[in-house]
Formats: sequence, structure tokens, C-alpha cells
Amino acid sequence: MIDSNRYGPWAVIAGGSEGVGAAFADQLGAAGINLVLIARKPGPLEETAAKVRAAGVEVRTLTLDLLAGDAVDRIRAATADLEVGLLIFNAGANTYGHDFVTGDLTAFRGVITLNIDRQLELTHHFGALMKQRGRGGIVLLGSLAGYLGTEQQSVYSAAKAFSRIFAEGLWFELREHGVHVLELVLGVTRTPAMQRAGLNMDIPGMLVAEPADVAREGLDHLADGPVRVAGGNYADAQKRSGFPRDRLVAGAARVMRKLMNRS
Repeated sequence: MIDSNRYGPWAVIAGGSEGVGAAFADQLGAAGINLVLIARKPGPLEETAAKVRAAGVEVRTLTLDLLAGDAVDRIRAATADLEVGLLIFNAGANTYGHDFVTGDLTAFRGVITLNIDRQLELTHHFGALMKQRGRGGIVLLGSLAGYLGTEQQSVYSAAKAFSRIFAEGLWFELREHGVHVLELVLGVTRTPAMQRAGLNMDIPGMLVAEPADVAREGLDHLADGPVRVAGGNYADAQKRSGFPRDRLVAGAARVMRKLMNRS
């Protein structure tokens, strides 16, 4: 069970309405940690909030598109009176996939804004307060996509690679100040977003994780940073980190085409 004295009394979950974010909310609420849940869709957001409130904790919701120019200011204002001991950045979805040179640069910048800019801004804000207090935790949700380039996801993959390297440096900077940093790397996970995208999760031999399991793994290993590869995908992450790169990238592309039903 997560230590509410170290990581409480409040946690902020960006992307906290469904899937892995909702699983984090359920488990933190059960541990007695109050929550600020941030997401774009008010319906799922309020459903998750109501479920967590039943555990007896306080829950604030903020319906917000993190791509909005005032998103970080609104989050700061909504949490100004709270002592936030845990930040979970679970909002890094691939909002736009396309061949790069024929794609929309504005849409690609949206992927970067969500996965890099907002992650940095929220980590900077809450991380500084945690450092001052000498305790806290930061969980950044990563992806196996960040271990190699993928067609039609080159920008997203690069953003996830950035997140992992950033988390490693941040972990080293904050570890002597009582703040734990973990990049939780996910593989294929049975989330509503992946199901809506029509991903083929029935490929023989493919590991498919459940949101509750990866959230639990992240909370259980929050102090074991800087990186935790969830869902039994450690060997795959090791393989993706190797050489020769041409064969690895081509092999991953074949799997991705099957996953996306493009083969």
C-alpha cells in the first residue's frame, strides 16, 4: 500500500478519467489520498470522481484540454491551496499519427506540446514544491514506443524517448531531496482509448496488460526509479535498446502494422 504520509495528502492525476489514470485514482483513493483529477471529457471524469469519493476521500475535478494555452495556469490555481505530494502525468497520448513529411506540422506540434511541454511545466511546478517540503513523488507515464522509431508515430516515439531520458535526470536531481521519480513504461494496455482506436490486441504472443495491474505496479515501485517497464515487457525494452537499429525498427514496424490492422 502506498505511503500517504510521503505521497499525500493530495495527488494530481493529469489524464485521470479512464483507463490507467482511473486505475491510479481508484488505488490512491483506497489508500486515503485525496485527488485532483484532470481530463478533457467531463462525463468519464465525473464518473471516476464519484467512484473514488465513495472510498471516503476528497476529489476535485478539472475539465481541461491540456493543449489550451492557459492549462497550466488553471491547474496551478485549482491546486494553490493544496499540499500535493504526488503528480501522475498520464496525459501523453498520441493525438496525431501520420507520415511526417506529408503530415500537418501544427498537429505534430500538438503531440509535442502535450507529451513534452505540459509534462515539463507541471513537473517543474509541483516538483519544486515537493523539493521544498523534502518529500513526494512524480510518475511520468512512458511507452515502449519511446525505445525506437515507428512509422506514422515518429514524433510521438521521440516525445516518449524524451520523457524517459528526462525522468532519469530528474530522478538523480531529486533523490537526495526525498522526492521519488519514476518513468513507468507501458506496453500494449487494454484501455478505452486503445479499444476506441480499434487496435488488434489478439496477436499471438503479444503481452496485453490491464490498467489496474500497471497502476499497481507503478505505485508499488515508485521508490525504485528512475525507470520501471511494466506488464512483463522488460525483455522487449532491452531488445528495443539494442543494435542493429535497422532490423529492430523494421521488425517493430511489422508488429505495429498488425496492431493497427494495417497489414
